[in-house]
Amino acid sequence: MNIRKWVSLFFTTLIIGGAAGLVIGYLVEWRSYTDTIFDGKILNFIVSLLTLFGTGCLFSILSQMGFFAYLTIHRIGLGMFGSASLWSKVQLVFILFIFFDLVYFRYQAFGGKHQSIFTFFILPLALLIVSLFIALWKKQETNRYAFIPTLFFMFVVTVIEWLPVLKPNDLRWIWIMGVTLVICNAYQVLILHRLIQKT
Repeated sequence: MNIRKWVSLFFTTLIIGGAAGLVIGYLVEWRSYTDTIFDGKILNFIVSLLTLFGTGCLFSILSQMGFFAYLTIHRIGLGMFGSASLWSKVQLVFILFIFFDLVYFRYQAFGGKHQSIFTFFILPLALLIVSLFIALWKKQETNRYAFIPTLFFMFVVTVIEWLPVLKPNDLRWIWIMGVTLVICNAYQVLILHRLIQKT
């Protein structure tokens, strides 16, 4: 990895994040945006789209910070635990712990009197399935040792980056930020080995 490749990764992820935020944000509130067009408020519509794009760019920067933080933590973990096998087991424990937290604490905070805890499994299960898919993809393109680190990054780090909207439980922003983060994180982890491979 050199400066030119890092700058390229930064701006590519920035544009991907902006585009994802724009598209998901529009889909989440397409009715209000459509009403804005029909009401003749074109300028408001354009400003709203630019705001969504800018917000997506901010989420992509958060994603990149999480990515490089994980790369550092991964190297520290390998050194601390002495072997990739033991470090992988520790990461699996963290995945299970975060999964439990995402279900139980959200249920405690937002669960209604007659609301089942099983409805709070939907969000972590969806993220886990996507994370498993990305981890299998990464494993297929590189090697089997990449599976657990990719799964950890896609699940645990995404949840940590997602916390600002998970706490208020605003469904609109959970969708916009969550999908944008997943797309940016998946792009970075899948492109990394292509950037650092020897020519």
